[in-house]
Amino acid sequence: MLYHLFQYLQDVSDFSGAGLFQYISFRAGMAIITSLIISMVFGGKLINLLQKKQVGESIRDLGLDGQIEKAGTPTMGGLIILAAILIPTLLFAKLDNIYTITMVIATVWLGVIGFIDDYIKVFKNNKKGLAGKFKIVGQVGVGIIVGSLLYFSDEVVVQQKVEINTTAVDSINPIQNNSFEWVESKSTKTTIPFFKNNEFDYSWFGLGEYTWIAFILIVIIIVVNVSNGANLTDGIDGLATGTSAIIGTTLAIFAYLSGNVIFADYLNIMYIPNSGELVVFIGAFIGACIGFLWYNSYPAKVFMGDTGSLALGGIIATFAIAIRKELLIPVICGIFLIENLSVMIQVGYFKYTKRKSGEGKRVFLMAPLHHHYQKKGMHESKIVARFWIVGILLAVLSIVTLKLR
Repeated sequence: MLYHLFQYLQDVSDFSGAGLFQYISFRAGMAIITSLIISMVFGGKLINLLQKKQVGESIRDLGLDGQIEKAGTPTMGGLIILAAILIPTLLFAKLDNIYTITMVIATVWLGVIGFIDDYIKVFKNNKKGLAGKFKIVGQVGVGIIVGSLLYFSDEVVVQQKVEINTTAVDSINPIQNNSFEWVESKSTKTTIPFFKNNEFDYSWFGLGEYTWIAFILIVIIIVVNVSNGANLTDGIDGLATGTSAIIGTTLAIFAYLSGNVIFADYLNIMYIPNSGELVVFIGAFIGACIGFLWYNSYPAKVFMGDTGSLALGGIIATFAIAIRKELLIPVICGIFLIENLSVMIQVGYFKYTKRKSGEGKRVFLMAPLHHHYQKKGMHESKIVARFWIVGILLAVLSIVTLKLR
């Protein structure tokens, strides 16, 4: 809103300072600061309100150190994260930008699903919360919307550098000149890491005019898995929040480079017009995660609940798809992937051994993986710190793929 207001003031009256809002870096910085203020200042007031309403987490005894002491800690703190993301985005982003619209829809949609789940758990005293099938339907729904917007919108395009050969003739010899121009196209290409050409085209599936089906199906799979991965990671204080902040910073770098024609040219990557606006949104996302850590780091004063965790994963997935880095998600979101795989391996191996020998065996002491280390006696703050370090290493590796091909 402020962007459009100051743009209007500059157009009609040359308002002093209004030109600052033309710069993405300025608006992204303001979004970070605003989201930090919202999450740190107003977050405390929301926590007090949740305590008065007795919106506390009921803890199932899993035999983990320090677990019982967390009983009664306010949950639904994801409302703080959602407010700290959406308010700065509405204030500082271009609201008519297709990428901004897509991110806001995904954030609100998944936030509502998570809120309903937490509401049923807390106020209806149903520990199971929202039935799994309804969660999946909601996640599939947002996948269809995001996929459709990004595939069919005429504003979602890429520009690639194309060589033009021209021949100049002087009085003696013809001279061959090689020049380049940026050609805009409605492309189904995305970035694939570690390969020489660094690009994958969804038309490879051979569906012709129905390529959109393959694209939307992949979007759904990515959104569901990353969203659930973030949900599983949210098991100890600060783990999901800090990991999401690291991932968000990585995606912010990618978005800025892909949305800037100079850097895109220098790095020989796809230039995605108007995608630079996503830096404002992801700035609010990073600020919200860091600000929430003020209360969510050990010992946590509030839990984000599914209101926050489902939204965080969905935002990360949608953002990566929007900047055509979805095939890099296994690296960027390596922590989420490991947590997901640990649960799948644990359940799969238990069922397999039970069917074979009549007694189920486990690979890990407990799944997800962070609980395995808790069972081994490692303090949760140390587990979180080490997971963050791994997350940073994966973030650096992801950025290196810009030139590693």
